[in-house]
Amino acid sequence: MRILLVTPSYYPNIGGVEYVVKSTAERLAALGHETTVVTGDPKADKPREEEINGVHVIRWPTWAPSGAYHIPKKRDQLRNLLRKLLNDADAVHIHSAHAVLTVWAAAAARRINPDVRIVFTPHYHGTGHSALRRLLWITWRRYVARAVEAANVVHAVSPREAGLLKSHYPHAGGKIAIIPNGVDEDVFGYKWRGAHSDYMIYAGRVEKYKRLELAVDLAGKLGLKLRVMGRGSHREKLRRYAQRRGVSLDLLDPQLRPDYLRLLVGARYAVNPSRYEAYSIFVAEALAMGVPTITTPEVAENLVAEQTPFRYGLVLATHAMIFTWESVIPKYLSLYRP
Repeated sequence: MRILLVTPSYYPNIGGVEYVVKSTAERLAALGHETTVVTGDPKADKPREEEINGVHVIRWPTWAPSGAYHIPKKRDQLRNLLRKLLNDADAVHIHSAHAVLTVWAAAAARRINPDVRIVFTPHYHGTGHSALRRLLWITWRRYVARAVEAANVVHAVSPREAGLLKSHYPHAGGKIAIIPNGVDEDVFGYKWRGAHSDYMIYAGRVEKYKRLELAVDLAGKLGLKLRVMGRGSHREKLRRYAQRRGVSLDLLDPQLRPDYLRLLVGARYAVNPSRYEAYSIFVAEALAMGVPTITTPEVAENLVAEQTPFRYGLVLATHAMIFTWESVIPKYLSLYRP
């Protein structure tokens, strides 16, 4: 099959949409499918192409203030590119309802090729993550509705996300397919060994909406260090908050995969206090290793995890049915076929 994926960004990352698209694209290519990714790139001043692990990657210039919005530049040229790619594609898989590039591409794809199979994975949070973005979301939801309308299949990664989509877009009900995200197979080779360690760990974006101050407070209450692995606009504010609280905080950049897994499996707890996650890959990887994870009821529900009340309105998740990408990709392929 010829499969086109569209995503806001495509760089190595610990989790999130980037990880999902990279994992999907590379496995599709390894199975012999002709796989192309069109992705936004705020650092680019002109389109550029490269080959990564068998995947044809086209990076398109975007404007992404504070790592958000992902508004495409040179839109007429982008439409021409999509016209060329869609004429040959069997299916287009569009990721994220939270970026202009992807939502615009969904509607454009349907106009360009009415017969192409469109799968839309919204990674849906239902709102923005700041006062301004929540205000903009009132209008933005109408554009997301057009992407939902254009899609043949709306892919939700959890029953909870499916319910949210149905409540906001009732006309999507008959299109929704629920397939949980996968994790890399390597995590199942690790078993938790951090029962007596002196730190808890978070990995992912470091943004205000992630509520990482709660992780700092928890670390202080439990007498543990906190290791935060990731990039984002909230790093310095979090550092200052930890200093005021007298909590030991290690702020790390994203690590190479073996180092990340070593740190995760050796933690007393994994922690993710965010309410806005369609499916937390970081939590899924922790639970696959057996690492006890402190998170929100929303994240635990998304993973259908066993949970008990903890502190600050958070829960302790200890077990969930976690799937590998090897088992997930065949289900994706079934979505790409009529």
